[in-house]
Amino acid sequence: MHTLTFDSDDLDRTEDFLSRAYAKMRIGSSTPETSRARISRSGLGPITVDELDLEFDMSYAVTPLNRICLCVVHEGTIQDHVYQGVEDSFGPGDVVSFAPPTLPYAGRVCSARYNITMLDPALLDQVAATAAPTATEPVRLTGHRPHSPTAAEQLRQTITYVRDHVLTEPAMTNQALVVSTAAQHLAATVLSTFPNTALTDPTPADRRDSHPDALRRALAYIDDHADQPITVADIAAAAHVTVRALQYAFRRHMDSTPLAHLRRVRLSHAHRELQAADPRAETTVTEVAARWGFFHPGRFAALYREVYLRTPRQTLLDD
Repeated sequence: MHTLTFDSDDLDRTEDFLSRAYAKMRIGSSTPETSRARISRSGLGPITVDELDLEFDMSYAVTPLNRICLCVVHEGTIQDHVYQGVEDSFGPGDVVSFAPPTLPYAGRVCSARYNITMLDPALLDQVAATAAPTATEPVRLTGHRPHSPTAAEQLRQTITYVRDHVLTEPAMTNQALVVSTAAQHLAATVLSTFPNTALTDPTPADRRDSHPDALRRALAYIDDHADQPITVADIAAAAHVTVRALQYAFRRHMDSTPLAHLRRVRLSHAHRELQAADPRAETTVTEVAARWGFFHPGRFAALYREVYLRTPRQTLLDD
């Protein structure tokens, strides 16, 4: 985990910091009486979550970030935000994607407090397949506004949980499976929030490839690597099929998804660990859950009760 903080009323220092923390940019102020900027960052692996509080009106012109950049506005406004083919303004409650990773953008922050979440674009390829005919074409977002208010709220909640309960908890950030699961969960939520080039419907070739042998290879790979930070793309590669074919095989033969099955396998490992644990050794449910990639204790407990008809704590204490 890495963190950083910044607090200054010097515009030149703020520009230098922003250029190092994001991408090369030029900023200016139309409110010379104050230029106070406060920024805090928590980051891990391919994800960073920043909270920014700018107590002045700041113009910005930013070179390409080469990362997906999401913005959640808490207070104030972001006006005249432009990139190739788009011009928009954002206010409190808005959830947006600032710009495609390879494009520059510009605009004005007007005395705003907001959240910036950045992630590696390659994360999208780990959880989905492109609609393009070539396998090398990455999945891309094609719109900067969410499909719906419900989708926006789901993404807002996901960002908040990752920020507050994964990136700031040493017990969580030290667990490779938690980091991998949280990153894939965030990427999947981004894809369900914004228009994009991912194609989930199988092609004729995918349908042909989604045979039981491919499924058996995928299941074997999951069983052998459940303790490692694997992705849907890893499972598809092990099964020698595309991500779409893999997803269709699971849907067709198991009425499930690759990640749902991986979650169940990891749940069974957590169950066995809870059964074998000595409660006098101060083993906790949260520690066991995190070790197997469950970063949300409440959801872990709910899934556990659904499968085992008891709480994880009951298993820990009784067995």
